[in-house]
This record gives sequence, C-alpha cells and structure tokens, in this order.
Amino acid sequence: RENADMLDSRLLDILACPLCKGPVVFRREAAVLVCRADRLAFPVVDDVPVMLEAEARVLNSDDPLLDR
Repeated sequence: RENADMLDSRLLDILACPLCKGPVVFRREAAVLVCRADRLAFPVVDDVPVMLEAEARVLNSDDPLLDR
C-alpha cells in the first residue's frame, strides 16, 4: 500500500505543525504533510509522519503543495 492509504484520518485530525501549532494538510502525491502558515513540508516515511523541523522542507511561496 502507498503512504497515502496508510495515514488514518483520525491521526490527520490531531496532527499539527510543531512550530506554529497550526493545521497540516496531507498531500498524497508527494507523501508530505504541509503547513501552509510556515510553508513547510514534513515527510511521511514508512507510513510515519516525521514532524521534526530539521526534516521539513521549506516551500517557495508559489509551490503547488501550498494550493488549497
């Protein structure tokens, strides 16, 4: 199964950005959790969200992952 299938909706409901404590959005195609406020993409590795600032990728303001 893909990472997209493994993340439980209940887990997604409680996850928050570790920096701003705001909501994150799961982007299946990229297997990342995106914080729009901080423009960060947190990876999902082996079906586990890695919510560490050091592991996050900074997104450009025009990155398609930030689209609603």
